[in-house]
Amino acid sequence: MTTVHEPTAANSADLSVWPASATEPPRGDLAVGGVPLAELADRFGTPVYVLDEAEVRDRCRTYRDAFPDAEVLYAAKAFLCRAMAHWMDEEGLGLDVCSAGELELAVTTGFPPEHIVLHGNAKSPRDLGAALRLGVGRIVIDSPSEIARLAAAVGPHGHQKVMVRVVPGVSAGGHDKIRTGTDDQKFGLSISDGYAQHAIARVLDQPQLELTGLHCHLGSQITSVKPYLVAVRRMVGLMARLHEQYGLVLPELDLGGGHGIAYRPGEKALDLTALARRVRTELADACATAGLPVPRLIIEPGRAIVGPAGIALYRVLSVKRTGETVFVAVDGGMSDNPRPALYGVRYAPRLVGRHSGADRARATVVGRHCEAGDVLATDVELPADTHPGDLLAVPVAGAYHLSMASGYNLVGRPPVVAVRNGLARLLVRRESLEDIRSRDVGL
Repeated sequence: MTTVHEPTAANSADLSVWPASATEPPRGDLAVGGVPLAELADRFGTPVYVLDEAEVRDRCRTYRDAFPDAEVLYAAKAFLCRAMAHWMDEEGLGLDVCSAGELELAVTTGFPPEHIVLHGNAKSPRDLGAALRLGVGRIVIDSPSEIARLAAAVGPHGHQKVMVRVVPGVSAGGHDKIRTGTDDQKFGLSISDGYAQHAIARVLDQPQLELTGLHCHLGSQITSVKPYLVAVRRMVGLMARLHEQYGLVLPELDLGGGHGIAYRPGEKALDLTALARRVRTELADACATAGLPVPRLIIEPGRAIVGPAGIALYRVLSVKRTGETVFVAVDGGMSDNPRPALYGVRYAPRLVGRHSGADRARATVVGRHCEAGDVLATDVELPADTHPGDLLAVPVAGAYHLSMASGYNLVGRPPVVAVRNGLARLLVRRESLEDIRSRDVGL
């Protein structure tokens, strides 16, 4: 490795992006939720996702405190399991789901369906059927064709609350592939070309569909408040036009989520307190100017709740130099975290489970899969004596890891373990070879 000469004391990594419960005893055995990570790796194997329950709950409460008058919906696509649905219910959050699978898992866990919102740009008949059968609170309409299909499924004597997803023409987000507030992507209906207004008129013609408000989502990993303020002005502007045309007063405005978090020390995260204060002020001012009552605000954080609460643990399998690069290969990779390959996300892995007095050196942490793009972290600092058998921990691994995990190379998806107050319990078991084999039913 290319050695970075620093005092040994500086080799203790910054814990600013770790859960608040993270502690580092002198021997380097990092603990989260009162449980040493090395102990979890030995007990549950690697790769393994570790989720700090207290961190998840604290972040839910931070949102409730920042937005006391708003409805906070957890975006289940970031990560969902039965325990997570239970925690959200206990903490007073609703759920935002995108499929019949997410919906049915939540409801069969006991989550109240009236506190669930279903959306998605291409809902299947199964998605809509499950939403109506289980009685979700609202369905977000994303395309004109969905209106007639939904109205027919509800039936002439039925009733369903709906929102319309609007494209406000605001570009925001940490990568082109996660910017969803502009006209050049697949989500929602544009204000600028009139499709949103046309769709709203069609909804109003369906008596069994009750339009409760407008929905928008600007993108993901947004770290500035300004795009949300622009969206508020444009959404209220549309609400004012609807009031003038139809006498319509909509009671809800959903600004989506996309709240950015720091993946590495020193990175910027969205200031939630500033967001709440400035959005409330902007919404009140815009509605006063338009002569409208202030609608109830809805927000949909996902990553910002569960992302920083998760850690991924890997065992080092090999260390080798190729040219000027040192590759540290681990027993996971893009099958359990495709995000570096998809979005260029950069993580800050660190050695845990043993103390190293060696200087730090530059290395690239790679996965075990047959793809050149299977890279978990590029050009990061690790102890120069990192070797096979060592344990690496990757913080901020709670969102879009298991939910995007794949069956590539048939390695099996990792388990999820919750930690709290010195105790660990299995939430989601490891996918086994028998699980994989049992789905393969033909010869």
